[in-house]
Amino acid sequence: MSENIFFAAFFFPCTAAVIIFALKYTSGIVQARARLAQDGAYQELARSMAAAQAETAVSLAALNASVAQIQARLGSLETILKEVE
Repeated sequence: MSENIFFAAFFFPCTAAVIIFALKYTSGIVQARARLAQDGAYQELARSMAAAQAETAVSLAALNASVAQIQARLGSLETILKEVE
């Protein structure tokens, strides 16, 4: 009977220590995978934002060209109106 008590007193704490170590190790792996996935998501977000910024720059350049064309037309229209007066 005392051997069983000695065995239980030795086995259960050792088992608990192994289980705690396994849980901490598994937790570390899960956290590393989550960080890796999050980093990948941030990289994808950065790529999409860079593409959106490039599209915005192209649109802005087109708008600037349109405004310049409108200003040129307005200038010629003002000249014509001044000649008519």
